[in-house]
Amino acid sequence: MKVPLLNLKLQYQAHKNELDKAVLRVVESQYFILGPEVDEMEKAFCGYLNCNYAVGVSSGTDALLLALMAIGIKSGNEVIVPTYSFFSTAGVISRLNATPVFVDINKTTFNIDSEDIKRKITEKTKAIIPVHLYGQSCEMDEIVSIAKEHKLKIIEDAAQAIGTQYKDGRYVGTIGDIGCFSFFPSKNLGCYGDGGLAVTNDPELAERLKIMRVHGAKPRYYHKTIGGNFRLDALQAAVLNVKLPYLNSWSAKRRTNADLYNKLFIEAGLTTSVGETEFNDNNKVLLPKAVYREYSETVKNYNIYNQYIIRVQKRDELRKHLSDNEIGNEIYYPVPFHLQECFSNLNYKQGDFPNAEEACATSLALPIFPELTEEQIKYVVDTIRDFIYK
Repeated sequence: MKVPLLNLKLQYQAHKNELDKAVLRVVESQYFILGPEVDEMEKAFCGYLNCNYAVGVSSGTDALLLALMAIGIKSGNEVIVPTYSFFSTAGVISRLNATPVFVDINKTTFNIDSEDIKRKITEKTKAIIPVHLYGQSCEMDEIVSIAKEHKLKIIEDAAQAIGTQYKDGRYVGTIGDIGCFSFFPSKNLGCYGDGGLAVTNDPELAERLKIMRVHGAKPRYYHKTIGGNFRLDALQAAVLNVKLPYLNSWSAKRRTNADLYNKLFIEAGLTTSVGETEFNDNNKVLLPKAVYREYSETVKNYNIYNQYIIRVQKRDELRKHLSDNEIGNEIYYPVPFHLQECFSNLNYKQGDFPNAEEACATSLALPIFPELTEEQIKYVVDTIRDFIYK
């Protein structure tokens, strides 16, 4: 049986007519950059996320870069980030000649360790970038409290967490000063290329984001500041306008798939419960813990499972076994920031961030996409069980 890590063709076939019409509408209009489709998309996301302003941009990476530019990050500044994330989280800081300051992660959630944030703040610190990794919210109340105490800005990296709820009905990305989203095709909500979004509730920041998105020009060809080409294609906005109404149902199916994985792993005797953090005879596979809270019938804290990440001790051997049995898998992420060659000038070393280093050495992503079948999930778990007990 083949089980791909992701199969976007199934999603496309289910909504082919709507998507084809949207793409054709853009082609016939010959309006390809920004314009009415982007305006419609921005309004839709303001409504979905319950925020005041949304600015469509060229990618999730550019959303982060633009956000840092909008809050004035420059050479000599420090920005605190987790050492375990996709590269752009840290890379955009260095692109502005500022210094990324790395922080370890929580072993249970893979998200930034709030206590370690406190230890890394200096007089040069200007901002914190919490990453809602794999679709689960960071502990934003703690991070907001730290930021207020030290007068720091918060740029939320919600690239993997569109639709993730935190407390009081808030969506991640709307809690800090600016929230950044990615619509890379493999995300829970993906477009047909690169695309991103920056959101805020601050009118001044929103204006800066919009101006800097078009090279800092307002009006056209008149530049009071330096921005960049961060414009979103109309084609990508049109695709997102079709897909957004289906996002919650897709994320719910991912949670259903995760629940089945959890049940089957426990029944197979590979672990005792979700959220275990230490390997032993009873916990040979460590499962992601969804910090789920239900505050009312409508207010919930959801993990949307952009990825379903397990941890195993013989990760690389298991990965080969899965691939040999035609099961898609991936390592997110094999090397933490503090051990990347491009950051060697920051003088970090092996052992500085043990939780992140362990995650890099033991974590493995399994298929979790909405169209995955129960039979496929059972096959994945059976294949892992056979490897561990061989």
